[in-house]
Amino acid sequence: MSDFNDFNNPQVAKLPKHLRQFIVDQHYEKYTPIDQAVWRYVMRQNYSYLKHVAFYPYIKGLQRAGLSIEHIPDLQTMNDNLGKIGWGAVTVDGFIPPAAFMEYQAYHVLVIAADIRQINHIEYTPAPDIIHESAGHAPIIADPDYNSYLSYFGSIGAKAMFSSKDFELYESIRSLSILKEAVDAPAEDIARAEKQLQQISENMGEPSEMALLSRLHWWTVEYGLIGTLEDPKIYGAGLLSSIGESSSCMSDKVEKLWYNIDTLNYSYDITKPQPQLFVTENFQNLIDVLETFADTMAFRRGGTESIVKAIECKNPATAVYSSGLQVTGIFTDMGIDGNDALTFIKTTGPSAIAIANKQLEGHGKFYHKDGFSSPVGRLKNQTTAFEDLSLEQLKELGIAIDKRADLTFESGIHVTGLVKEILQHANKTILISFEDCTVKESNGNVLFQPEWGMYDMAVGESIVSVFNGAADKDAYEEITHISDKQTHKVVYDEKTQQLHAIYRAVREIRENGTNQEQLPILFERLKSEYRHDWLSAMEILEILYHKQLYPELEKEVRNYLELKSANEADHTKLINDGLHVIENPVTQLINNED
Repeated sequence: MSDFNDFNNPQVAKLPKHLRQFIVDQHYEKYTPIDQAVWRYVMRQNYSYLKHVAFYPYIKGLQRAGLSIEHIPDLQTMNDNLGKIGWGAVTVDGFIPPAAFMEYQAYHVLVIAADIRQINHIEYTPAPDIIHESAGHAPIIADPDYNSYLSYFGSIGAKAMFSSKDFELYESIRSLSILKEAVDAPAEDIARAEKQLQQISENMGEPSEMALLSRLHWWTVEYGLIGTLEDPKIYGAGLLSSIGESSSCMSDKVEKLWYNIDTLNYSYDITKPQPQLFVTENFQNLIDVLETFADTMAFRRGGTESIVKAIECKNPATAVYSSGLQVTGIFTDMGIDGNDALTFIKTTGPSAIAIANKQLEGHGKFYHKDGFSSPVGRLKNQTTAFEDLSLEQLKELGIAIDKRADLTFESGIHVTGLVKEILQHANKTILISFEDCTVKESNGNVLFQPEWGMYDMAVGESIVSVFNGAADKDAYEEITHISDKQTHKVVYDEKTQQLHAIYRAVREIRENGTNQEQLPILFERLKSEYRHDWLSAMEILEILYHKQLYPELEKEVRNYLELKSANEADHTKLINDGLHVIENPVTQLINNED
């Protein structure tokens, strides 16, 4: 099975380079026989239970996405299948920044963490893994109403403003999830990371747009229920991929509430089971709630409050003038008048100017390396918006190439300089460039002076939109924020490799029906050398039970597992559930699915 580097899925092929940088090779060969057994156990459990509570026919959904119960999915196979329904998939290294994750959805691409959970986290893992991403999200992706919501959510989420604290939280969550999935992570390191996450979580302040959207995403895409409060069905990927919580969530102990805009008020903790879940009557309601929230976001509202969000973000954002001109940079200052209307905006550090999401030639972040500042508003004594003035009207106001202009805005900002260029787009003036230019506020505060060079003045009566990131991401964001904390790559000792060999041998016996005489020997080794293991013994019992081999050995293995179940609390439910599926074969359930 080859790594997915050729982008031959149409949706993946459309990904811009700023998103492709997060993609890693799947390296299918790294999955151990224990990993494959973990996948198979979870998937058998999922289907045995989810057949009754999942919204979408589980096996049919798996098959349409190119997944099987028997093997960890190969990304190429998934892409071949998802491509038929207009979607694709890529593998990444654990958590990626929320804005990037959202944007992948907008491109109809599922983001799949390449790693798989450890056997001791088989019921639930706080880290994204291939079980959660593929077995959780992919089976329902064929539903047209649901995938429309998913992609639309991505397009809205990609524009959401985040606070500077959001990235601290992201890094803290990523660090903790990596530690919890590491085989040899010291307990004190995990405790320290948990304490740090708690401290950051408790001091987030007012939630940002991204934080609020993340709540809507969590309570729908990850943990959503659909139907009625009395008899809901699961569609959220977090529940579909958790053999523990998919069962416990249906109990009366977990409160069921209607999903509406008030759901924004409920935060969540990824490390714990959820105390309540939200039920939607249909997927259209999800879109309606999203639309209600989107109407409050900076990308739709613009104005002073949106620039405030951009300044607090402390990361690149884009402000859009009413002329259509887009200014990208780290916003650090603004001016407001007595009515709280914007009078100017300012960025610091590398900035860029674009129109229709395409960077203007000569106006990239290396040219505007020190920042960008420009007035916002209407010229004094003019009834027509600045951007709507024709070249002839501009000339009448003394604004013409190689002529010295003297402009005063309604805010009192005064601009004087030699006009060198007037840029127009779609019948609107968007940018005027000056030499020997001075820009002052009415109080005498200098915003620009001649020795600073060419002054490029944005034109627009107002700021109509502000959104996260760059207008032209591929031109501006050569490398977006990629965490320096990588998921752990395990090196297995010889004893663990021998346990892998036992798992591999059991799988070959089950699949090929050969070397069945090895089963007593393999079980004896498990009993004597790997007393902590339970899953391989479970797979041996499955073969003995269905093939009706070695009745005495079958009885011994069953007694061995039942004793473990009675004495090892962490394994009680896992073993009992495994025994149930052995006696109620998944293959029969599949054949009987409606």
